[in-house]
Amino acid sequence: MTSSLPAFDHQAHLAACASGDRQALQRLYQEEGAHLLGVARRLVKDTALAEDVVHDAFIRIWTRAATFDPARGSARGWMFSITRHLALDFLRRHERDVALEDQAGPDADGGEMEGPLHSGRLGACLEQLEPVRRNCLVQAYVEGFSHAQIAQRIGAPLGTVKAWVRRSLAALRECLG
Repeated sequence: MTSSLPAFDHQAHLAACASGDRQALQRLYQEEGAHLLGVARRLVKDTALAEDVVHDAFIRIWTRAATFDPARGSARGWMFSITRHLALDFLRRHERDVALEDQAGPDADGGEMEGPLHSGRLGACLEQLEPVRRNCLVQAYVEGFSHAQIAQRIGAPLGTVKAWVRRSLAALRECLG
């Protein structure tokens, strides 16, 4: 069965978002929100977290609509790519958080973690790192940049950035241990 309705024009709606048309964003959400939620849910395996990812995706779609380049792909694909990348970034951050929490040790009283990550010890340990290495860690674990993105941003070879991050994490573990 073919529909007589015209196809939804994602590109035109992104262009309208770029000009500040909030209703265009709302129409994009109505058209694709459920689909993007499905993508995020499949990746993060949790509905509430997936909803947060989709919320962040639409904020990014709104704020970066002007950067969409139709020569690089479809508008709909661009939206799905943003959502997928945010979900994957969440998973990477979550894995790092779990790894750091495991290094910090179990929470003795079962409440909020008051350990080294929240006591200021982490800050003191970070201060012991060389500034460029500390900057790489912050970009990777706080700002969510990939090693390749960090290498490009600071103008260092990818292998160097990977080694700095790996060695700096080892130094943090030792300092926090």
